[in-house]
Amino acid sequence: MSETLILAEVLDLNAAQPLKAELLALRGHALTLDASAVERLGGLCLQILMSARKTWAADGVNLSLGSVSQYWTEQWAALGAPDFNNEGALA
Repeated sequence: MSETLILAEVLDLNAAQPLKAELLALRGHALTLDASAVERLGGLCLQILMSARKTWAADGVNLSLGSVSQYWTEQWAALGAPDFNNEGALA
């Protein structure tokens, strides 16, 4: 069974450490990220999320992105990040 982590509205420098801690506490569990409330996404939180994606893939556990806000979509693309649900997929 997959757990869901609802991401904070503001994922900036101040949110980085709490986000990292939440993800580490859920490591080893199938996880869906809910980004429907995100209004701002900063580079450090993006790096944490991409690192989590690689970690979950290396552990053989599913980590996926569920609902997203328009802000998430725009800022994810503006930061040049690859598609979250396909990044790290085995070729």
